[in-house]
Amino acid sequence: MTDNSNPPGKPPKGGASLEEARLRQQAIGVKLRHMFDEVVNEPVPDEFLDILRRADERSSGGSGA
Repeated sequence: MTDNSNPPGKPPKGGASLEEARLRQQAIGVKLRHMFDEVVNEPVPDEFLDILRRADERSSGGSGA
């Protein structure tokens, strides 16, 4: 006889599987934070800065025309 208490693809019930899931979640969180930090620390392209400057000039000085 086999134990059919867990559906296929589901981890078996127990403390070890919960601990593994927590460790996986922590590892994913660490990787995501690392990726986010890399993106945040990338330089902003000059072309994008030019677009932002033009938008600021239009919103602050172009409303009186």
